[in-house]
Amino acid sequence: MGLTVAEKLIAASLVDGEMKKGQRIGIHMSQTLTHDLTGVMTYLEFEAMGLKSIKTDLSVSYIDHNILQADYKNPDDHRYLMDIAKKFGIVCTKPASGICHQLHLERFAKPGKSLLGSDSHTVNAGGVGMLGIGAGGLDVAMAMAGEPFYIKMPEIIKVELTGALPPFVSAKNVILEVLRRISVKGAINAVLEYAGPGIKSLNVTERATICNMGAEAGATTSVFPSDEMTRYWLCAQGRENDWMSLAADEDAVYDKVIKLDLAELEPLIALPHQPDHVVTVREVAGMTIDQVMVGGCTNSSLQDVSSFAHILDGKAVHSNADTALYCGSRQVMLESMRRGVLDKLICSGVRIMEMFCGACNGMGFAPPTNGVSLRTGPRNFIGRSGTESANVYLVSPEVAAASAMTGKITDPRYLGISPYSYKMPVSFAVDESMFLFPPAQADHTPVRRGPNIKPLPEIEPVPDRLAGEVLIKVGDDITTDHIVPAGAHFMPIRCNIPEISKHVFKVVDETFPDRAKQAGSGFIVAGHNYGQGSSREQAALAPRYLGVRAVIAKSFARIHLANLVNFGILPLVFVNEFDSELLKQGDSLQLDTAALSSVLKYKLMNETTGFEVLVKSPLSQSELDYVKAGGRLNWIKMRNR
Repeated sequence: MGLTVAEKLIAASLVDGEMKKGQRIGIHMSQTLTHDLTGVMTYLEFEAMGLKSIKTDLSVSYIDHNILQADYKNPDDHRYLMDIAKKFGIVCTKPASGICHQLHLERFAKPGKSLLGSDSHTVNAGGVGMLGIGAGGLDVAMAMAGEPFYIKMPEIIKVELTGALPPFVSAKNVILEVLRRISVKGAINAVLEYAGPGIKSLNVTERATICNMGAEAGATTSVFPSDEMTRYWLCAQGRENDWMSLAADEDAVYDKVIKLDLAELEPLIALPHQPDHVVTVREVAGMTIDQVMVGGCTNSSLQDVSSFAHILDGKAVHSNADTALYCGSRQVMLESMRRGVLDKLICSGVRIMEMFCGACNGMGFAPPTNGVSLRTGPRNFIGRSGTESANVYLVSPEVAAASAMTGKITDPRYLGISPYSYKMPVSFAVDESMFLFPPAQADHTPVRRGPNIKPLPEIEPVPDRLAGEVLIKVGDDITTDHIVPAGAHFMPIRCNIPEISKHVFKVVDETFPDRAKQAGSGFIVAGHNYGQGSSREQAALAPRYLGVRAVIAKSFARIHLANLVNFGILPLVFVNEFDSELLKQGDSLQLDTAALSSVLKYKLMNETTGFEVLVKSPLSQSELDYVKAGGRLNWIKMRNR
């Protein structure tokens, strides 16, 4: 039986376990990436291991999130990251060099290789046929230390593409259609593998856009084959030697198949506050808007910027619609300048921002109170934009441009504008002037640490009996943005767990931090897909700091489940989902944890009501051992004694 592209990628890096669906496997990662929002914690964890250098082929530290320098916190973090990079042999990019996923696609992503990143959108690298997976910072630190990265062997979902995209319908609409069909839970523990004749019409940045937002479906990763289109991209980047052919075998077998005719797509839009709340633009056309943002780790390529400018060429942004552009990299900015693309946008009234993640995660350009904001980024979770009352819609660059021009949600097909035809350059401008490559010999100058960078909290092992109250009960699709907020006020304190813990569940219940701290020990009860969204490990570490000892849910998002394990919080699932109704906020619970087992069921006693609820672990025995030790870092230290 033949192999799929995803199976070939996994097989090439497999170091532990067998490729049987649902079984735990260990993968050696040839590359890692971090960014400044997650990187500080990652490198604190790597330092705690006591190694002298990284054990990957390449590790890159991107400074692309916390760029606003309102006080000392972000600049101090940047200085720390630059010092760490010199010490351990890591490539580092200076602030606002570009967005990590676009930069990695341009300079480092390789077909056939593996990449682990402390950002859920690391899956972007699947656009060149690379195994790109997002994870928490501790998992990335472990990968840099040469440790395997463990996942469940995923199912492989084939997305068979036919036809070609019609005018004014770009790659963003492909993944919005996939999300509309399968939901934000539809690819958990699965890979979305794109195939079929339609892929030949999609270039690498279009493929990367589609792979990027596979994270919003919960996918372990998304992949395209590596073909002549991939080769063209790598040649244009001056990296032809990094190319290799990679395709599924003719007799490859998939677990599921989704068929999608590109020619039948039309402009789509994701409504607040989830990326799968997708409808056609026609259905909501005419709604007045306040803001438009183009950029982020999706839709910040030269093609996206050029298409945006084509629609606005010779026209003005509507007075209602404050409009901004974030180019994905200095390369994209330079190429846009050379083609007169930026001239068109500036003359139209578009604000040209620095090259970083920016408004997508609330680092500036927040909407007004109750504002309607159209964005080409990958997520529209409540509060993520920096304004809790805002309504954020996800759109393609073409819809963004048409709406910016009219001041209301607009289908670009009805403006009477000629379609845009993009031709990828034969050779891109390569600018590595803001890349800091490590010295040949490690630099052992003391690493500078600002006062906001706090040591990792000590985490005690799990006792033989857990007791405490239900500190909060939440529903389905609780995101990491719900647990630890995004935005310019909170992101600079992500490396300060005592401080960020004061804001846990801020958008759900502002009383949570004080109640949890006062209780000293407790539980979270949740619905399906708990921990959806980003890889931020603070969404596990900060609740643990406040005394959360276990989360009982109907199901978990993959990355957050791993982060709970890494920091000694016990994840449990209901044997009978309806038993969730037997647990209320404030109930007092007890659970025997003396012998944690991956195969046993446990009686969770609700001492307030007298009911017993059956729960079980979704973890392997090895993962339960990590939890029992108080997390994976504790376990590693115990192993190395």
